[in-house]
Order: sequence, then structure tokens, then C-alpha cells
Amino acid sequence: MPQPFDAIAEAYDRWYDTSEGQAIFQAEVDCLRVLCREFRGRWLEVGVGTGRFAVALGVKEGIDPSPQMLEKAAQRGIRTYLATAEHLPFPDGAFHGVLMALALCFVSDAEQAMHECARVLNASGMLVIGTVSADGPWGKVYMRKALEGHPVYSLARFRTASEVLTLAAGAGLQARASASAILWEPDSGRMGEARVERGISQEAAFLGLLFGKADTIPARLKVSEHFA
Repeated sequence: MPQPFDAIAEAYDRWYDTSEGQAIFQAEVDCLRVLCREFRGRWLEVGVGTGRFAVALGVKEGIDPSPQMLEKAAQRGIRTYLATAEHLPFPDGAFHGVLMALALCFVSDAEQAMHECARVLNASGMLVIGTVSADGPWGKVYMRKALEGHPVYSLARFRTASEVLTLAAGAGLQARASASAILWEPDSGRMGEARVERGISQEAAFLGLLFGKADTIPARLKVSEHFA
């Protein structure tokens, strides 16, 4: 069955090669790397899209419901699976980590998706989420554009940081760390300083959130000492 992202896969992927896309993407990757310096072991990206984040962070496997997106991810060397976040085709405890980079807002059932991410993590596994917060100015701009029929944002449901934390807690995941990036004004035509702030900033476009199942964060993941 055709997926909404099939029709826009080419344009979506090309945006990352624009000057704006490159600046925003680098800030998002830097934010996620603050939370988890090295994505070692077996990691899965849920909502891998065209594979940009997976390649940048060293994640080797990814699922997505869009065949067109997966084709591009596979061309980038990602082992791909046609699946949805709500029904991951893996056994319990199969992964050391799960990445969801700008994907949670596009799933149909966020609660079920979060439970699936928790299910496929092993006992010491980590979930790293990158999301656009509905709290901040960027989220409000994107929600306005969604109402105007934007081809990407109209497919999304943006959530506040508190809502994401509640979803994770409901799946038995504990928040370990957070970071914020893209601190310049939306639609300003200016790219701000590419810095990452610790914690959750109400002014940030992008939030990185780290969750774990166990009481101890595995040393092999090399989580930043700022968030230990």
C-alpha cells in the first residue's frame, strides 16, 4: 500500500543538501551525540526514512513503512525492513539501542510504538529520541504550516516534552538525560550558533531525550558525563 512519504521521498531527501538543511541536520546530530557519543552494539532506527541519521550516527539497521524511503536508506548501506513502529519484526531484547529521530510525531499509535521500542531493547538497552517540541516557537510554526497543508508537517502530530516523557514512562522507560539544539528563531533567514544546551529548553526547535530500562547506564554507551 502506498505510504504518504513515498510521494515526497525525493524532495524530502534533497532538502538535507540545502544550506538550511545541512545546518539544521548537523545541529540535530550534535544534540543526539551529546546524549550518546557512540552507538555501539546492535542498534535499530525506528522510522529510518532515507537513512541520513542512521549513517551519521553509525546505526546499521532501520525500519520504515515507506518503500521509497527505504530504497534510499538501503543505498546508504542501511539494512532495511519494511515495517511500522507499532509492529517491530524483532524478538524481545534484540537490540542494545533504538533510535527515533524525528519519527515519533509521524506514527499512528505513539503509545504502542513506545511499547514496541521498549520490548526490543535488552535489559540494559537505551532509547534515544530526537523530536520537535510543541512547546517551542519552532513547533508552533510547524503546527501552523501543518494547518496550511505543508506536505511534511501536515502528516505530523507534534508533542510537548512532557507528553513524550509520559509516553516513555508508560512503556516502562526511565528518562536519563536531555539536550536541546537549534536555538535560533524560525523563518528568520539566519542560522544561529550551532551549540547544544543541556536539559530541555523552551526556545529550542529540537530536543534529544535518552531513556533506559535498567537502573544503570551501560558504560559501553559512553553517555556524556554531563548527563550521568
